[in-house]
Amino acid sequence: MSEYLPIVILLIVAGGFAVTNATVLTDLVGPRRYNRAKLDAYECGIEPTPLPPSTAGRFPVKFYLTAMLFIIFDIEIIFLYPWAQSAVPLGVFGLIEMGLFIGTVFVAYAYVWRRGGLDWD
Repeated sequence: MSEYLPIVILLIVAGGFAVTNATVLTDLVGPRRYNRAKLDAYECGIEPTPLPPSTAGRFPVKFYLTAMLFIIFDIEIIFLYPWAQSAVPLGVFGLIEMGLFIGTVFVAYAYVWRRGGLDWD
């Protein structure tokens, strides 16, 4: 247990620092100039418009497509990092496998691009 004590102390100090900054210091130091624009909902630069009651709270599908594309490339980066750390022992086999993986992700990217998922009309 004594081996993990510094890590536990670090986590407690970091958590305390984060909670203190997020709750106490922002209220003490931050400006208190409220106006209507600051209190409105903000959806990625789109001006909020009144929605019909049946569609309240719905986002356009393009937000979800962008989120899914981000997740695809985020997961690709997560898999690329360990491969880059052990690329030499894997040799040609590892290079071919990573090429296939990147090719598969590129096909998904090309599909989204061709379908117009990256166009913001």
